[in-house]
Amino acid sequence: MAAPASRTGDPALDQLVEELLDRAGATSNRDLLTEILTTSVRLATGSADRLDLKITSAALREMAGAFEVFAPYRHVPKVTVFGSARTLPDAPLYAQAREAARALADAGWMVVTGAGPGIMAAGQEGAGPGRSFGVNIRLPFEEGVNDFIASDPKLVEMKYFFTRKLMLMKESDGFIVLPGGFGTLDEAFELLTLLQTGKAEPAPIVMLDVPDDSYWTAWDRFVREDVGGRALISPEDRALYRITDNPRVAADEVLGFYRNYHSARWVGDTLVLRVRRVPDPDHLAELSRRFADICVSGGITARDPLPAEVRSDDHLDLARLTLRFNHRSYGRLRRLIDAINQVPEAPADAHPPAR
Repeated sequence: MAAPASRTGDPALDQLVEELLDRAGATSNRDLLTEILTTSVRLATGSADRLDLKITSAALREMAGAFEVFAPYRHVPKVTVFGSARTLPDAPLYAQAREAARALADAGWMVVTGAGPGIMAAGQEGAGPGRSFGVNIRLPFEEGVNDFIASDPKLVEMKYFFTRKLMLMKESDGFIVLPGGFGTLDEAFELLTLLQTGKAEPAPIVMLDVPDDSYWTAWDRFVREDVGGRALISPEDRALYRITDNPRVAADEVLGFYRNYHSARWVGDTLVLRVRRVPDPDHLAELSRRFADICVSGGITARDPLPAEVRSDDHLDLARLTLRFNHRSYGRLRRLIDAINQVPEAPADAHPPAR
């Protein structure tokens, strides 16, 4: 029988792993650290060749470095700005990105970009050095890190696109995508895939253009007619993104997503939506009726934190809406979050009932 994921299969090696963690003073998340070290032992005793090990080593080293850079700012909301490195500083698109980033920075957000020229530099310029992160990738044909982030300690250097995309997406609570080439389209479609499949928490995605341009409207027509027209996506999947040519509207879309909705998590087969205020009973009943199609059973219920949330001290100051979500209709879930953000504020003494 195969060894458990957290053990090497050799008791002596298992003991060495435990001793190494003891020496390192590791007390939190010991189970996950054990799995990481055990995986390293398996690589050492398995059939991985040098290239396999180089990829593994670089990816783990890059992620560890990025985690360390972002860790002090985990409590600060962040938006990632994607777009072409080829956009010139005097281009209207550059000004759009700079203005959207400045609006979000003024609202207390931090801005993350790929740290290169073009739209990435515009995002950094708009946010200013105190509110900028850069996640750069080393490419032979680009001029390197833009001047706005070059000497900043919040700059991360990456070798691989996949680790870079992970950090650009993992750390942010919202996304603004401006016109770009293959890389930008790849990032946009990966974001949509993560949201469509539930592999990422719900988040706002805004496609920002300039007035009278057709980049995103043509893209949307392709998604609607050529992809949706072949039933390759659900019609509701288009709710996962917004298109605008106004940078202030783009910033407001990101901010508005968190007007009442805060975050989500699963507890068993129950989806918990944490909110700042609870809809009154009439509005809650209306939400249950409108979104019955995405509930496996029952409706949408207001309640106190579940026991698993209490044990992990998980945002216990917030109210909860819970439902048995069908794990499939994430475009409709986005519609539900929009509706939650529009409900009137409940009376001051309202509180979700305990169950």
